[in-house]
Amino acid sequence: MITFYPGPSKIYPQVEQYLAEAYQSGILSMNHRSDVFMAMLENVFRQMHLKLGLPAGYEIYFTSSATECWEIVAQSLIRCRSLHLYNGAFGKKWHEYTHRICSEARPYEFDMNELPALDSMSAELEEAEVICLTHSETSNGTIVPMSFLRSLRERTDQIIAIDATSSMGGVAMDWEAADVWYASVQKCFGLPPGLGVMIVSPRAIQRAEEIGCRNHYNSLLYIRENFQKHQSPHTPNTLGIYLLGRVMEQVAPIQELNAQTEARAEDWYRFIEKSRYSLLVREPAVRSTTVVAVEGTKEEIKSLKKEALEAGIMLGSGYGTWKETTFRIANFPAIEAVEIDRLKDFLRKYSKTY
Repeated sequence: MITFYPGPSKIYPQVEQYLAEAYQSGILSMNHRSDVFMAMLENVFRQMHLKLGLPAGYEIYFTSSATECWEIVAQSLIRCRSLHLYNGAFGKKWHEYTHRICSEARPYEFDMNELPALDSMSAELEEAEVICLTHSETSNGTIVPMSFLRSLRERTDQIIAIDATSSMGGVAMDWEAADVWYASVQKCFGLPPGLGVMIVSPRAIQRAEEIGCRNHYNSLLYIRENFQKHQSPHTPNTLGIYLLGRVMEQVAPIQELNAQTEARAEDWYRFIEKSRYSLLVREPAVRSTTVVAVEGTKEEIKSLKKEALEAGIMLGSGYGTWKETTFRIANFPAIEAVEIDRLKDFLRKYSKTY
């Protein structure tokens, strides 16, 4: 079965070998405060800084998932008010979750074919302690370009937090345009689910120290104290961390992966535009490079997905508002060119018979 599901998605084929190596190395039985574990974690951090191009002073922490990062941001970085800019289901969920913890979390919903109008948001930006955005919105295949994030950074000194779940590991980030970046490994990192990655700036660390929250098992300061020693605050997903380190050793630097991601995305969008299918996102400037959302009738989408499964291809279902009228195609680094060609061949043949 070939999967184009946008998370959990295809894992790198080398992971099979890495699983065996993890077992044989004995690391899976090691205490998370042992010298062996600490050496392994230090290497993972080093590889991530190198391959992802992280700025000096930006720190990496591991969590159970990207969703847990919502809670960490709310508890450790927001005293009172946050501003959530979103155009899809996952950005909306982030706001709703934060609102349970911080009652003054404010939503700002914008159209998926547009970007927020920063010129008319001065008051909202000034009042918010943390500004939250989703970089690549998995539910509808949109993206907030780096140019927008840089413009936002120039307009505010507030903490900026970015959900990069569907892009980190496959897209080159302008890390200094934000203070908190988080993701899960089951997408562009090409790994099984069960591990979250959180990257924070010195400014975010300073904010956490000012607030001083240590009341929760996942308070940012408590997490940081342990990861600074190359330990984890609690018993970690040792296998997930080990596999991430091995994948980081294997993959090309992010600029090379980014070039591949963009080229494949452009090719996908040209392919869809020349076919009988329609793109959900009409405006090219805000189309995601990692998740391609394709629109059709409810009947066509249902039939297409069924026949694709019979052909050994799993397409991503639609999500939220677009659940029954779209399918999604993951464009993650672990997916091979031969698999992309196979899906294109299927779509060509299907379009002739439907």
